[in-house]
Amino acid sequence: MESALAPLDCLLPAGNLKFCLLILNQPINKGHFHCLWSKAALRACADGGANRLYHVTEGSQDSFLPDYISGDFDSIQPEVKEYYKVKGCELIETMDQDLTDFTKCLQILQKKIEKKGLQVDVIVTLGGLEGRFDHIMASVNTLFHATKITPLPVIVIQECSLIYLLQPGKHKLHVDTGLEGDWCGLIPVGNPCESVTTTGLKWNLTNQMLKFGTLVSTSNTYDNSGIVTIETDKPLLWTMSIKI
Repeated sequence: MESALAPLDCLLPAGNLKFCLLILNQPINKGHFHCLWSKAALRACADGGANRLYHVTEGSQDSFLPDYISGDFDSIQPEVKEYYKVKGCELIETMDQDLTDFTKCLQILQKKIEKKGLQVDVIVTLGGLEGRFDHIMASVNTLFHATKITPLPVIVIQECSLIYLLQPGKHKLHVDTGLEGDWCGLIPVGNPCESVTTTGLKWNLTNQMLKFGTLVSTSNTYDNSGIVTIETDKPLLWTMSIKI
């Protein structure tokens, strides 16, 4: 069965994707934030992500209250935690140190989606692709965890970059929103991919192996057809640029 997704539809004011929003503790692009917040069916912050929310909405915090904040609370500022507590936001402490706050927040989000019976297409994460390299790789690792947590696609967006972990099988990506930047890539992180076939790219692959130390598809771009198809035998990380 072929999966289909327009990854950047969530950033269109008139986009059709139904999604939940998860905010991480990294700098927030105001343009991305306001569009995502206004359309999200459920909104969550992972620990210090609450600091980012608090500061990006300075002067109007009352209008931007998350449904919950979760984490071990080692990053959230005391005054921010108290503010959201007083405002009635749910605070969920998760002390497991073997999982990141992102992963734990995602676990809670999926349970809430099920409990509320929400009909959503994707989970959008804001942040996770900037700063410390080990934190970036932890975000990628959470996408691998996510396959066991939620049946929904999980995408991560920050500034000009998006990542999305493709599962084995066939995928159709709509890349005609007008928000797509110049570059895209396919990264075989976590495992080699023995057979990858694509269409819609300037440099397509035909039953080719993607593997670190041999071939990795970076700095690719589109053929202007508006659709990219990808067939892979192993999990494969799709990344693309976003016009700022």
